[in-house]
Amino acid sequence: MEARKENRAIAACGAAPQPDPYGIARSLTRAQQAWLEHPQALWGELLRLQGGMAAVAAQVGARWFGLPMPDVEVPVAEDERFQDPVWSAHPGWDALKEQYLLLSRWLVDLAYGAPGLDEQERRRAGFWTRQYVDALAPTNFLWGNPVALLRALQTGGASLADGLRHFIEEAPEGLPRMVDMSRFRVGGNLATTPGAVVMRNELVELIQYAPSTERVRAIPVVIVAPWINKYYILDLNERKSLVRWLTGQGFTVFVTSWRNPGPEMRDTTFEDYVLKGVGACVEAAREICGVPQVHLTGYCIGGTAVAAYMAWMNREAKPKSRLPVAHWSLFTTLVDFSDPGDIGAFIDEAAVEEIERRMAGRGYLDGAEMATSFRMLRPNSLIWHYWVHNYLLGEEPPAFDVLYWNMDSTRMPEAMHRFYLRELYLHNRLAQSDALVLGGRKIDLGRIAQPLYAVGTEQDHIVPWRQSFRICGLVKGPVRYALSTSGHVLGVVNPPVQPPKRAYWAGEAAGAADAEAWRERQPKVAGTWWEDWAAWLGERCGDEVPARAPGSEAFPALAPAPGTYVLER
Repeated sequence: MEARKENRAIAACGAAPQPDPYGIARSLTRAQQAWLEHPQALWGELLRLQGGMAAVAAQVGARWFGLPMPDVEVPVAEDERFQDPVWSAHPGWDALKEQYLLLSRWLVDLAYGAPGLDEQERRRAGFWTRQYVDALAPTNFLWGNPVALLRALQTGGASLADGLRHFIEEAPEGLPRMVDMSRFRVGGNLATTPGAVVMRNELVELIQYAPSTERVRAIPVVIVAPWINKYYILDLNERKSLVRWLTGQGFTVFVTSWRNPGPEMRDTTFEDYVLKGVGACVEAAREICGVPQVHLTGYCIGGTAVAAYMAWMNREAKPKSRLPVAHWSLFTTLVDFSDPGDIGAFIDEAAVEEIERRMAGRGYLDGAEMATSFRMLRPNSLIWHYWVHNYLLGEEPPAFDVLYWNMDSTRMPEAMHRFYLRELYLHNRLAQSDALVLGGRKIDLGRIAQPLYAVGTEQDHIVPWRQSFRICGLVKGPVRYALSTSGHVLGVVNPPVQPPKRAYWAGEAAGAADAEAWRERQPKVAGTWWEDWAAWLGERCGDEVPARAPGSEAFPALAPAPGTYVLER
């Protein structure tokens, strides 16, 4: 404890930061050195680039003379930078586009393919190379963006004046704004499903939602939201609310709303989130509903805590029927951190030490730092798109509820986040039998026998779906896995609509050698996995009973939803 206080004092007094904590220069230098040590392979790559440049020159020459010629480098469908027709209609802009795509892809391929480096080193070099080439795209500069130049001419320069005003306003924030924050209010046009806070401690509020049917299933659904952002992603508005939809299907629904930590919570641990958070909410829901068991669901890091709780709970020497959770679900959750995807570029020993240095001075990791890291995982869509639209085109940020939630970030307590980075990301101990101790018990995912419904999303940049699928091989109980199209948020916030916007695959995971083998044997279904999940829940959540009003004598309603913790900044 004294050593810990001393470390904090050193950091608070201004311990020097590392010059390259995230290993940017180190990883790029290693990749460069690797190619120099393999000159024959490098020569082959240079010849490949030369061939590509010759093909682009031939294409551009043909188009200058009005001859039809297919693109040498075709932008991917989701790359909106070159979607305007001018990029293909005018040979000059077409040449700029083709040369940029050829060179940028070649550089990224070179980094990811550096010989002699391990997979982690190549991935890190590729990640940082991609950051550079995306930043240097011609579309990010006025002189290289024909759409912005035309807008400036059409508006007599007003678009540039507006863009400069936006830049001056937003520069202190470090990144372009993604959304007009003035258009939304939690409890006003967000998080409006009726309910009440029925339990509150120093860490979490538990919200129970009012029923919308006369009868409900006996076993309630307790959803553990992530604490990296706020819970109302599950209750955005009447059309995009999972909790409102679930109550309409005849379920009693509880959701956690976590406190936004300040310096006073610096010693709050991951164990606290699991036992004082998840465990306390499970016990409150059982008492309020008068049932021995609940269905427990976790989303993102909330799901990681749920998995830890399930392993902790199953260490008890009791029959399954006497344990507090009957079955459980995970939405886009990592429990095996051996391959966390691109976010691994931020997480090695040096980077964790730098994050710890920052947290030690104030007691938490600021939410803006987490948000920046996540935006860097998709720089073109989450950074440079807004750079172009806010500054080069002079447009106002849009009013989009999901982006408002994304920007309404929260802080991470120092002790919890240190544990999360070191024990889970660096050492992957949650996936190892008896490697972690919570509440005095060694935990082992392999002891979990309760049925599980797990969800991944095809384009998830935070929790790669193949990695989330690994839960299927770590637990003892049966697993039904669902894979949705779209990403980490929109693949989960996925209400039924007509015609369907998305699709999913769903099926039992038993017998699948790996994630791809599982997907190959599942039919692709148009629509949302919500309906498949509700059917799975309906088979397990018991008979119907009279609908329950929020609260009980032991847990009276304390405040109307959305509660107070969600409003903390």
